[in-house]
Amino acid sequence: MTGLILIVAGLLLAVIGVARARGPWGRYQGLREQEENIARYESWRGGLRDTGPTGASVAMEMLRRQAAIGGGVALVGIVLAVVGLFVK
Repeated sequence: MTGLILIVAGLLLAVIGVARARGPWGRYQGLREQEENIARYESWRGGLRDTGPTGASVAMEMLRRQAAIGGGVALVGIVLAVVGLFVK
């Protein structure tokens, strides 16, 4: 019975973690592609790009952190479910 509870709780945590990570990760990928496109354009144009932090780079860091937290929650859920398989 305890094993079944651990498996269900682990699967629930895994689903919640993936759901929490999916949105920020998608937005992060979009911002990263946009930044790379801007960098290519600036290098083609011959202009010097400011190397300081931009609003997009700060947002990318926040989104990466949110995605990592969601991934961590999912990982804990998977570990919990696997432990539940071995508990009687």
